[in-house]
Amino acid sequence: MFKNKKNLMNPNTTDTLIGEGTTFEGRIKSEASLRIEGGITGDIDCAGDVIIGERGIVKSNISARDVVLAGSVQGNVTTKGKLTITATGSLHGNINAASFIIEEGGLFQGNSKMETKTVTAAPHHNGDQDNGLKPASAANGAFKGNTVAM
Repeated sequence: MFKNKKNLMNPNTTDTLIGEGTTFEGRIKSEASLRIEGGITGDIDCAGDVIIGERGIVKSNISARDVVLAGSVQGNVTTKGKLTITATGSLHGNINAASFIIEEGGLFQGNSKMETKTVTAAPHHNGDQDNGLKPASAANGAFKGNTVAM
C-alpha cells in the first residue's frame, strides 16, 4: 500500500516555510531550503539556503549553504557560500562564511571569519630555501605579527 521511496531532496527548492504569525521552538534539520517569515528559537541545520524575511525573528545558530537575512538573527551563522544581510537585516552574532555582503542600512554586530578553499603548496625542491609559505620578511624573522590579506 505504501511504497518506500528514497527521494533525494533538492537543496535548490524551498521545502519549508515558517509563516508570519507562526513561532517554532526546537531544532530544524532540512535537506532543502528554508524560508522564515515568523519566529524560531532553536538551531537550524540546512543543506540548502536559509532566507529570513523582513518580519522573521530568529534566535538560533544557523548552518546553511547560503543565508539571506532581511529580518533579525541573534546567534552565529555558518555558511559554505554567501551570507547576505539586506538593508533591513540585523545580525547579532559571529559569522563564518566564504563570502559576506552587507547592504547599506544592514546591521552586523559580532566577529567574522572568512574561509576559502585551501590552497595546496607547490612541491619542494631540494636546495631551494623553504620559507614555509610565509612572506620573505617572516621567513627571516624580521616580521613578528599576523599577516592579513584583503
